[in-house]
This record gives sequence, C-alpha cells and structure tokens, in this order.
Amino acid sequence: MGERKVTVAAEVGLHARPAATFVQRAKQASMDIAVAKLNGGDPVNGKSILAIMALDVRQGETVVISAEGDGSEEVLDELAAIAAAP
Repeated sequence: MGERKVTVAAEVGLHARPAATFVQRAKQASMDIAVAKLNGGDPVNGKSILAIMALDVRQGETVVISAEGDGSEEVLDELAAIAAAP
C-alpha cells in the first residue's frame, strides 16, 4: 500500500474548494483512497466530500493519503499536490 504524508498549505485547510478538487481527482481513480490525520484518527473515504470535510483538516496539519493498486503511486502524487497547494 502506497501512502503520502502531506502538510496542508491552503488557508482554508482541506475544506471547500481544496476538498472538492481532491475528491474530484480521487473519484477518477479505480482504487480506494483513504485519508487520515497524521496525529491519529481513523482513515476516511477519500472519495467522499463529506468525509473529507468532517476530518476538519486545517492549514499546517499533516494528513496521510493512502491507496493500493495499479497506478496508485501516480494518483497519490496528484492528490498530495492538491493537498499541499496553497
């Protein structure tokens, strides 16, 4: 299983537009995507806007994005870039 640890840079955290962009890309992937806060908590479905927003990830917090399957490394790189974008 691949994973990326990413510090969220957007002023609004992983909410609103960044969350929508993240979920749109995740939904294009054939594999399951999971997202969790680095400091603990259960992973949530990365393809669910409600689940992502419920994580309440704020600017400067780190998340772990994970996926497994063909093409997962590329998808993880793209999702990490979205989460890290200011």
